[in-house]
Amino acid sequence: MSESTTRKVTANISITLDGRYNGPGGPADLGAIVPYATTEVARDQLTRMCADATTAVLGRGNAQGFLGFWPSVAADDTADPRDRGYAKWLVDTEKVVLSTTLTEAPWEHARIVDAPLAEVVAELRASGTGDILVNSSASIIKDLLAADLLDRLYLIVCPEIAGAGQRLFDDGLPGTRWTLTHQETGELGEMALVYDRVR
Repeated sequence: MSESTTRKVTANISITLDGRYNGPGGPADLGAIVPYATTEVARDQLTRMCADATTAVLGRGNAQGFLGFWPSVAADDTADPRDRGYAKWLVDTEKVVLSTTLTEAPWEHARIVDAPLAEVVAELRASGTGDILVNSSASIIKDLLAADLLDRLYLIVCPEIAGAGQRLFDDGLPGTRWTLTHQETGELGEMALVYDRVR
């Protein structure tokens, strides 16, 4: 692999013990996730995942949803410094928004891309430096797992069973091996895990 194609493709997401990233009420049902989103362990994971990342990849839903929240955190002097650091990173970094419906980028430093995921990843890997972070966009993460294009996975595992909802690890994924490179447990029983793909 040449020097210009060594960018890691990373992703972050929070899941329940039964592997779900939302509950039985659908995408907006984050009742089993939200209580753990602002813990010390979760905030340290935010800092860790964007430390080496220079590009954020977002789906349309997160691109629009994050815009309503994170820019105000970046400007809030009273916010937790880790939240503020992540928010500033997200506002200032290059963002690639994957969408077939958007015509205008919802953020500054963002561009809309309507192309197959493998092509987008190949183009990003071949240009620039730093990690490419797929930021909590479950459908993109699932596609990357299915295509074996993910190099690192940042997980927050929440100590609840949702019982229903969408799963991150669907049946039919290719068999892959991962190594645990970081593990931390919080006071509420949540775990921050970092797994690297073994190739």
